[in-house]
Amino acid sequence: MAAETRPVPLVLPRRARVRIRGGGLSTLVFLIPLLLVFGVFSWIPIGRAVVMSFQETNLVTPSTFVGLQNFRDVLADPLLWTAVKNTLYFAFLALLFGYPVPLVAAVLMSEVRRFKSLYSALAYLPVVIPPVVAVLLWKFFYDAGPTGVFNTILGYVGIGPVSWLQDSASVMPSLVLEATWAAAGGTVIIYLAALTGVSTDLYEAAEIDRASIWRKVWHVTMPQLRGVLLITFILQIVGTAQVFLEPFLFTDGGPANSTTTLLLLIYNYAFANSLGGEYGMATALSIMLAVVLGLLSVLYFRLTRGWSKS
Repeated sequence: MAAETRPVPLVLPRRARVRIRGGGLSTLVFLIPLLLVFGVFSWIPIGRAVVMSFQETNLVTPSTFVGLQNFRDVLADPLLWTAVKNTLYFAFLALLFGYPVPLVAAVLMSEVRRFKSLYSALAYLPVVIPPVVAVLLWKFFYDAGPTGVFNTILGYVGIGPVSWLQDSASVMPSLVLEATWAAAGGTVIIYLAALTGVSTDLYEAAEIDRASIWRKVWHVTMPQLRGVLLITFILQIVGTAQVFLEPFLFTDGGPANSTTTLLLLIYNYAFANSLGGEYGMATALSIMLAVVLGLLSVLYFRLTRGWSKS
């Protein structure tokens, strides 16, 4: 009968144990300031917002606990559902046009052999332009008069001036166009970085098979970018659901509340309410939006987990 052998526990030398303990201590020393900064500027405000959502407060007089009344008031506000509809409409247009544009631009730029760095810099240029400057520039483009840039172009083909920002039918697509221009450059850089990781052997095999550029994109590039595409998609969903800058600076929610989005409504609750700052309602709507986006993100990643690994 063979003798039973038991595993011998691994005993590290004393120097190794000291080195591990010392390394853990030094890591903790460097980590504590970062955790403190993150907690002070992130988690404490979040906790304060949760508390404020159950209070009636103007940040000056003492707060009054009102329970779920702020949530009831928000849900009873008819402007809420207008803001939800406008936000969904903006998100739909932004995903329909703004999501594929950076991918197509990155693929075309990756096929360029000369001046690739110049094209990358030009693509990223809108990202570094201050948002207020970009809005002023695009307001000149969208001028409703015949001297506006877009209306001048339309005049060359015999089309009359269009009230881009004053017409409820054209104002939201106009905002989406500017938002796509402003944000696409950052996504293009992400896709270009991801494309550098695609094996050149796959492209060479596709060229041997005389595959066109679109077949190479569909059968080689797209499968290699699945993980990046999933991340950028959920980031764009979250970003478009929190759109604020364009409606605020271009139209302030007009015309006739046709561009009032959820974040603009939160801003109006807190800072533009005729009855004073409704900070409780503002934080209540903020928490509702955060919960919905968090649940959508979790559901999205659970549904796409298998596809991203395949």
